[in-house]
Amino acid sequence: MTALCAQESIYNLLPRVEEKPIKLPRYISTFRPSVKHEIEENRAPWKTMGPPKIEVPSPKSFLQKHSKEPKLPHRKRDEGRKRLLTIPSVPHLTDHPLMGIQSKKNFINTNAADVIMGVAKKPQRVCVDTRQGNKYLLETSGLVPKYINKKDYGLTPKYVIKRNEEVKRAQEEYDAYVKETLRQKAMKRLSDEERESLLQGLKKNWEEVHHEFQGLSVDIDTLPKKIRKERLESQMKQLEHDINIIEKHKIIYIANK
Repeated sequence: MTALCAQESIYNLLPRVEEKPIKLPRYISTFRPSVKHEIEENRAPWKTMGPPKIEVPSPKSFLQKHSKEPKLPHRKRDEGRKRLLTIPSVPHLTDHPLMGIQSKKNFINTNAADVIMGVAKKPQRVCVDTRQGNKYLLETSGLVPKYINKKDYGLTPKYVIKRNEEVKRAQEEYDAYVKETLRQKAMKRLSDEERESLLQGLKKNWEEVHHEFQGLSVDIDTLPKKIRKERLESQMKQLEHDINIIEKHKIIYIANK
């Protein structure tokens, strides 16, 4: 019943104007050109999907059996013949060697002359160290004093002399550097005029800080006023400490930096 009443309303007889929703403009980022330019620069054909164009293998060139095994070079027919020609042939049964050739050289006299005219061979010096007669060469044993007969025996080598000079020079340079450093860092005595001028300067600074401290307000109710008061008090305390030290000590030394 209520649905029928709603349909029979007089307001339903009036024509209605359809209102179209206003479409907002599309959002475009201000960084769009820079991002697009960066993507174009970093784009590469081999980066993700491989090369853009590659030759597809032919179906006829499939892998065959024994195709990857090493193959020997083709043998030529003339190689075997040339090898056979270089090898001497086997003598025949009818071939006889040359016989009856004699030399007129007298080997006995020749050997005797070589021994007589030749230089006698010196025997090698050996050392026997056991009862059974075991011996070894004396030259390579280390028992022969052949090193003491050298010209440069007992002399300091040149490289050692050079190294000692370098060490000595480095030590002298280091000592000179240490002396110069100590001289620069030596204590300097403060003269009476400098001490008096320093004392007067500290007192003047204390009076200026004290005058500024006296100008502070009585009521310290804010944080900046409190910080300023503490800073002035610390400065006055430090100046009073320095003035007391200078007045107490008549002789003052200052270290050079």
